[in-house]
Parts: sequence; C-alpha cells; structure tokens
Amino acid sequence: MAGPDQRLFRLRIVGVSAGATRELAFEIAERIGGLGKVSIARFFSGAALIAGGVQFGFVIRGSLYLRVDDKTRAPFEAMGAKPFHYAGRSRTMTVASYYEAPAEILEDDETLGQWAAAAHRAAVAVRRQDASWRKRPPRKRVAGRVRKKASPLC
Repeated sequence: MAGPDQRLFRLRIVGVSAGATRELAFEIAERIGGLGKVSIARFFSGAALIAGGVQFGFVIRGSLYLRVDDKTRAPFEAMGAKPFHYAGRSRTMTVASYYEAPAEILEDDETLGQWAAAAHRAAVAVRRQDASWRKRPPRKRVAGRVRKKASPLC
C-alpha cells in the first residue's frame, strides 16, 4: 500500500473528487497531533480543517493549504510553496493567507503536526485581532443619522 506522501502526490496529479478530498482531509486530521480534535467541514469544493472552532487549513484539489501570517510565511516561501489561487471571472485570484504545504512536511507526521500547530496559532491570532475590532461599541444613530452630542453652551 502507498504511504501517505505517495498517495498525496498521486492525488495531485490525477485530480480529486469531492469524496477523495474529504477522505484525504480525514487522513491528514488523524496524522496531526497536538491540536486536540480536528474536525472536517465542507469548504467550497474541498474540506476545511478546524480545531478549537478555528479553521487553520483546507484540502482542495488534492493539496493541503495551511494558514500563514507574517511570522510563518517565510518558511513556506523558503521551501518553494505558493499561496492558494483560483480562477476568478476575469483574472486569477490569490489568497495570500493560505499556502500549499510543501510535500516534504507531508512525509513525516511530527513535522506535519508542527506546521499545522503553527498554522493554527496564526489563525487564532487573526481571529483575536478580528474579534477586538468587532468589539468597538456601535455609534448611536437617530433616524438613520449619527446623533451629535449636545453642546454644553446650549
């Protein structure tokens, strides 16, 4: 039977059905240690990897993509990894926050777990950043307009 790295390589070449993508996502989730329970959810034509309620990666078209931030992007680029991209209506769209996992990290469960943990930390950090932005109190509105504070001289 082919090892996980050989299987991943073969899936990248021949294309992947939705069922095979989901199966591959489950296989990767089982191999990732240290993140607790990793669940799988639908993600466009692929499968999202979620731990602690935070998506940190996804499998699409037979490839694993992991969340990056400014700290974790450099190792991906050093190994020749590229960001996720897809064909838009008029041009190719690039999602720079997710990079394809290099084949070398898929060969070893411990290395895969370390990279997945770094991706999870990056996703959690972004989520915290977004949450703090959303906690700002809303501006008061009266009849569709912003209420002005009364002047102390009136």
